[in-house]
Amino acid sequence: MENAQAVQYLESLLGKTLRIHTSDTRLFVGTFKCTDNDRNIILSTTHEYRYPSSVPCVVSPNATATDDTPANSIEEGETATAGVVKADMTSRYIGLVVVPGQYITKIELDDIHPPQVGSACEEPLG
Repeated sequence: MENAQAVQYLESLLGKTLRIHTSDTRLFVGTFKCTDNDRNIILSTTHEYRYPSSVPCVVSPNATATDDTPANSIEEGETATAGVVKADMTSRYIGLVVVPGQYITKIELDDIHPPQVGSACEEPLG
């Protein structure tokens, strides 16, 4: 990609919601404000998501056979007894954050959570 095109693309992302994955398995979802030559990224109105430290294995009681499940393990319509695991991620509001470029493993454009005007003060303090 040509330098001018790269700059134009980055400018088009300003104000959009990004999901940034880091090497320590955290996920940051916030509004893209700026970046630099070291790939550091600044996000505003950011939520940090972490996987639970000890992931409990909870089997969904309503799990049924899907295309991802081997046909010989669960018959169509049969309730699954193992294999479907749900682990809720814990989150917290952190506001303005700098994510160091050296720790970024993946960046995604988040079309599900559009930026909200005035949402910076909606989170309770403390």
